[in-house]
Amino acid sequence: MAFRTFEQPSLSRRSLFRGGAYAMAGATLASLPFGRALLAHDVSESWPNVAAMANKYVSEGKVANMLLTFGWGQDDMAHTVGGGTLALNGSTEADMDSLYRIYSMSKPITGMATMMLIDDGAFELDTPLYDIIPAFRDTQVLVDPEGPLDNTVAPERPITIRQLLTHTAGIGYTITSKGPLLDAYVANGIVGGRVSRFPIPGVPNPTPAPGLEVWTNRLASLPLAYQPATKWSYSNSIDLLGRVIEVASGMDFEAFLKTRMFEPLGMTSTWMTVPESEKGRLTDNYGILGETLLPLDPGANSIFLDEPKVPAGGGGLVSSPKDYDRFLRMLLGYGKLGDERIMSEEAVRVGTSDLIPETVDLTGSWMVGQGHGAGGRSVNGTFGWGGAAGTLAAVDYKLGLRTGLYTQYMPSDAYPIRDEYLAALEADVAAMHAGHANHAS
Repeated sequence: MAFRTFEQPSLSRRSLFRGGAYAMAGATLASLPFGRALLAHDVSESWPNVAAMANKYVSEGKVANMLLTFGWGQDDMAHTVGGGTLALNGSTEADMDSLYRIYSMSKPITGMATMMLIDDGAFELDTPLYDIIPAFRDTQVLVDPEGPLDNTVAPERPITIRQLLTHTAGIGYTITSKGPLLDAYVANGIVGGRVSRFPIPGVPNPTPAPGLEVWTNRLASLPLAYQPATKWSYSNSIDLLGRVIEVASGMDFEAFLKTRMFEPLGMTSTWMTVPESEKGRLTDNYGILGETLLPLDPGANSIFLDEPKVPAGGGGLVSSPKDYDRFLRMLLGYGKLGDERIMSEEAVRVGTSDLIPETVDLTGSWMVGQGHGAGGRSVNGTFGWGGAAGTLAAVDYKLGLRTGLYTQYMPSDAYPIRDEYLAALEADVAAMHAGHANHAS
């Protein structure tokens, strides 16, 4: 066993879903003796406010579809709320087998793949990155994260696997970096998830580096934005872990995911490249401009039908709600799906705990009062992450609940869907609680 320590997470009371409403609602639901049984029946009737929220967005044409999933423990099938069609004004209904661009929901998958290799003894959480990829031994650090690339100092400590998993390695990102470092990323094709075959006004459309190895070496040649283990900053680090996995395992990154995770889990609809035969299941992705929806990536002509030059572990996967629910079910089973052991219990427990180094200052970041594990937020017994096209998924270990929200639009903050989902969930639980109290009296 390669883990140096296994510590229970010290988590705040904040919810994974941006606020305390989910935690309070979940605690109430857990106290209801009929709460779990309800999820096994007609879920839309059990969750009328959640269903109304989803139906409102779809009926008003704000999204083509919105599908929410709920599953308990190792129950084989998650149940759904909502619906819609794969495209606006389309006729094919969205369901558990529809294909969604999950973008950064790829991160927990890559994070758990990394935990598998730690479990194998390939490296440890605090192994220096340059022990695996020597090109990072000479990487320097910018004095000013927005300043000139030749104004650098030596790193005070090496980048580690723990830092890569938690976005604390000091690496930049095209969606967070500014100035010369951002320009250098674009010029070197250091990009993550793809969006469209077509140019998008105001959005850089650089040519990706020719392969994950070249992408990695170019990243290593550029300075870090911050000293390692000092600041939380959303980054390229999970994409970089794809190359770490390749080097440490001796397998192509995508082949590793397929062999070690997707096939054992029965995730038969999760790919970097959607097969031509399956494009009929692929949703359209829309850009929100004011109140207008513009087709960014139609399913029939999607960029995800093309093989990516760089397989992006941080944002490159397409998956179905059914497939991703199986991944969540494995996490809830602490590495098991039913009777099948996919990864060790300790690997999951550590990977879903707060792994942020103690030296990191979270001030001003998304993680204030929260924790981060292997590619996902770790808060109050929940673990998960969201995607750039409006998707969201998490497990709640206190409740034994797995949940997902699937839709397709960008940017994800164009609508307050996640906050409205929380409010609807809380309202439904309050009604359940009131109904139970009235029945008991």
